[in-house]
Amino acid sequence: MILSLQHLNLPFEDPVLKFFLVLVIILAAPILLNKIKVPHLLGLIIAGAVIGPNGFNVLTRDSSIVVTGTTGLLYIMFLAGLEIDLGDFKKNKWKSLGYGAYAFIFPFILGFIGSYFLLGFSVLTSVLFASLFSSQTLITYPLISKMGIAKNQAVNITVGGTMLTDVATLLVLAVVVGMVTGEVNMAFWIKLAGSFAIFALIVLLVFPILGRWFFKKVNDKISQYIFVLVMIYLAALLAELAGVEAIIGAFFAGLALNRLIPHSSSLMNRVEFVGNAIFIPFFLISVGMLIDFKVFFNSFDTLIVAGIMIVASIGGKYISAVITQKTFRFTKDEGKLIFGLSSASAAATLATVIVGYNIIISETESGEPVRLLNEHVLNGSILLILVSCTISSFITMSAGQKIVESSNEDTVSGNNHEEENILLAINYEETVEKMVNLGILIKAHSNTQDFFALNVINEDKNESSVKNAEKLLHQAKYTAAAADVTLQALKRYDNDVINGINNVIKEHNITDLMIGLEDEKGFSTSFAQNLYNGYLQNDNVNIFIYHAVQPLSTIKKYAVIIPKNAQKEAGFFHSLVRVWNIAKNSGAKMVFYAPENTTNLLQRIIKKSNIEAEFIMIHTWEDSEEMASGIKDDEGLIIFMAKRGMHSYIPRMRMIPELLNRSLLNKNYLLIFPFSEYENSNIEKRNVSNHDDFIEIGNVIKKIFK
Repeated sequence: MILSLQHLNLPFEDPVLKFFLVLVIILAAPILLNKIKVPHLLGLIIAGAVIGPNGFNVLTRDSSIVVTGTTGLLYIMFLAGLEIDLGDFKKNKWKSLGYGAYAFIFPFILGFIGSYFLLGFSVLTSVLFASLFSSQTLITYPLISKMGIAKNQAVNITVGGTMLTDVATLLVLAVVVGMVTGEVNMAFWIKLAGSFAIFALIVLLVFPILGRWFFKKVNDKISQYIFVLVMIYLAALLAELAGVEAIIGAFFAGLALNRLIPHSSSLMNRVEFVGNAIFIPFFLISVGMLIDFKVFFNSFDTLIVAGIMIVASIGGKYISAVITQKTFRFTKDEGKLIFGLSSASAAATLATVIVGYNIIISETESGEPVRLLNEHVLNGSILLILVSCTISSFITMSAGQKIVESSNEDTVSGNNHEEENILLAINYEETVEKMVNLGILIKAHSNTQDFFALNVINEDKNESSVKNAEKLLHQAKYTAAAADVTLQALKRYDNDVINGINNVIKEHNITDLMIGLEDEKGFSTSFAQNLYNGYLQNDNVNIFIYHAVQPLSTIKKYAVIIPKNAQKEAGFFHSLVRVWNIAKNSGAKMVFYAPENTTNLLQRIIKKSNIEAEFIMIHTWEDSEEMASGIKDDEGLIIFMAKRGMHSYIPRMRMIPELLNRSLLNKNYLLIFPFSEYENSNIEKRNVSNHDDFIEIGNVIKKIFK
């Protein structure tokens, strides 16, 4: 289509011009508004009002805007379910339930008082009117996620409470509509409860199975992303079939795929990037297009209704946030953050108003329709959306920044930053992506530079070897970049691979070395010799031996075996942090098999940094035989291999290659060798002479894998 002057008439109809204009707004809003410290989310809503049919009529709110905006709304709810820490969610489920009750009850009470006693609405209309203010839309959640505080406990319970308030609001809508149309009976309740239960079971039970199968079978990144979009819309459709709003389906889809899309992964990066760049801004602009400022000057009654709506909604959310803060002993900034996140009303509010407006309960003598919710409520809801989104944006940004600053101060004052330089020794093409993905999971979130990949080339400088090295390193950098992680690629020329790696360890102060095993060969005899006679001679480096046959995201549970006195190794806690990061970033459950003293230690740690875990005490390593032999599909094994008594351990370890390959060749496993000595450290150098513990591990491994 050729653009002509006719296409420049308002409103614009040319699709290229329309999309161009929206993209310009999405581009310009953050750049301009950040300079004056106005949340760009608010700017997008205002821009939508200015260019919309009620503003300068530059664009119409046609089907293209509605469809893309609807996707943005579903995306917001999906991301909320996807990024929620399920371990914390389960731990704080009663807090989420308590907050959800507060957030529903107090706005509902204020709304009912205002509608029934001040506006003179009927009981049914007052109930529906009051339920408008109990729902909340997490429009500022992307802002919180960008700040890096999405895992804050206050955010966690607010997200959980939002699901409860929106479900309750939409159920009230279903019941009121049913009562108005005379359809509320036992069959109505059975149908509503049954359909919702079936919907929840399908999404929460079937979706994870389907997703795990798909991610194991399909490696194409584009196909994986399209699959995610399909799941979002499928869950939304199932929710509508069940009689609830589509946003509930999107949130449930996020919960269902939560463990299959690790928070530090290329797929998560794609999901967030596309949503925050395109779909969510489209939603905010589409909301702005609904705003009509003229109606507030034409009708004083509309202003009265809008004022009552704003007081009931904002006041009720403020009261619920304050009571939640006092009840669960959050800080003042966390209380403000809860208020900021919950104060925005858009999605469920708008859906409820439109449904109520379209229901005609009678007619006047002149033949005009009497609606369940009149035009004053419809217009008032638009002003409520504008005011609530404005307040939500400013409060969330202010409280979030204070929490981030407080968190940074705690980190500095506690001196919690630990040097971390992770090196991936890559040699096989099929292991590169798997190693990079594991490296991204185990590294600290703040580590953005000290992440390396190395390929050692024989000094004869064979051209094919050089090209192969460049290919592997490029693949590693590309995989890391897809997850928005910087990886430094290193090429080294050396006649001996072990010497080359050891020299790089010294040059870059490497703290963690990861070596990948080929899927089919597994733990070979030649590799075992290189490991014990070469790599493990580095007493101040953690060694990770990784064997993967399926994507990390599809592993549901890990069995973690920790030997007696392993905590006495200098690098034990440093290595344990890596296991904790795997659990936090992938959502996999950790089942720890350890002696009583180690189990007690782990239980104290989990109180400080919660993950989904189970603890099983073992008195001897024979107790873990049944567990290790029972590793199922979609489960993995992690074994801490303490270095104590290394020379007594080597003869027994010569049997491990055959034992590992026989039992775990088709399973994911990770062998961790914590470093035994600190170099250039204030911690006293350890020289361990007792070999009993290490010998015992060798005996147990022989029994486990026989």
